[in-house]
Amino acid sequence: MNVPAEFDSIRPYEPEELPQAYERLLADPQFRQVLAFALPGVPLEQIREKMMACKTNYEFQLSFCYNFVQFVVDKLTAGCGIDASAVDKTGRYTFVSNHRDIVLDSGFLDKLLVDAGFNTTCEIAIGNNLLSLPWVKDLVRINKSFIVRRGLTPRETLAASRLMSDYMHFVIEKKHDNIWIAQREGRAKDSDDRTQPAILKMMAIGGGCGSVTEKLRRLHIAPLAISYEFDPCDFLKAKEFQLKRDNAGWKKSAEDDVVSMRTGIMGYKGRVHYQCAPCIDAWLDTLDPSTPKTEIFDVIAEHIDHEIHRNYRLYPSNYIALDALEGGRAFADKYTDEDKAVFDKYLAGQLAKIDLPGKDDDFLMERMLTMYANPARNYIKARQ
Repeated sequence: MNVPAEFDSIRPYEPEELPQAYERLLADPQFRQVLAFALPGVPLEQIREKMMACKTNYEFQLSFCYNFVQFVVDKLTAGCGIDASAVDKTGRYTFVSNHRDIVLDSGFLDKLLVDAGFNTTCEIAIGNNLLSLPWVKDLVRINKSFIVRRGLTPRETLAASRLMSDYMHFVIEKKHDNIWIAQREGRAKDSDDRTQPAILKMMAIGGGCGSVTEKLRRLHIAPLAISYEFDPCDFLKAKEFQLKRDNAGWKKSAEDDVVSMRTGIMGYKGRVHYQCAPCIDAWLDTLDPSTPKTEIFDVIAEHIDHEIHRNYRLYPSNYIALDALEGGRAFADKYTDEDKAVFDKYLAGQLAKIDLPGKDDDFLMERMLTMYANPARNYIKARQ
């Protein structure tokens, strides 16, 4: 497909660019270490031959990424599934989801869409802050990712937002592919998942002529609820909370992001479930046309939040954490004494991994409990 040159700086690699990208990957020592973990004992020349046989990004995903994600599912989850019955498998959607794991939120989704009978995966929105390593940037662009530029001046941000919006419309309308984008920049560290209106404003800033609702309708937004029984990065997120509490100027480094990516992939996640809510196109048609522009993005964001919250799949860990924080047993019918013992032991183990000067155990435990309780709070409210 002829992709306009204006998108060259952010788009995934095109098929003719793949061979050179493969060679750069295979020559990188760090990527070879990844291969040794993902494909132990497989000779490099055999991997090269298999890579070069992948003529499209989708073929690469099926040949390499699918099997790696299946390995993660088999070894590091207690099952990973999707309910996509609310959407048409022949349609194309912009999946807007809550954000738990830097790598696997979109990785699991791609695999699950294939399993569910879709004939394509997603183009994935990924922040350039995660692409400090050249081989990572190559890998994600092979893997159908487009780049979200961050850390810009206000003027640069406006131009970058328009470019990304135009590209997203191009993907849906011309490339006929799906998109995955998180509902906010970065993960909600306390799992209180809220859609940033700025994400919706970005989607509507480009895409040619039309009202806000017309342009968003053309992206076919489908809210997607992601539920993990255990978050391997919970202790890292809790550690961030204390670092920010104790030092207002503290900021994550690129190395911190690498640690989070590695921990998220390698840690045990328990049960994982993806639930697609209906596409919001029909709901957008019900909006009052006179809704002020200053309010419309907030209204749409609230609807997406409601759809995500009511479609969570809750686990004993969520209810145990909520009872622990509220000091009662209001949800004791949702878990057993054994469930509680397992979760208590798990949290104690995660707390022990945190190495901080002036470590505040009570604060850190409250932060981790909140991460598990908030999905239950939001689910209960959305279902009332």
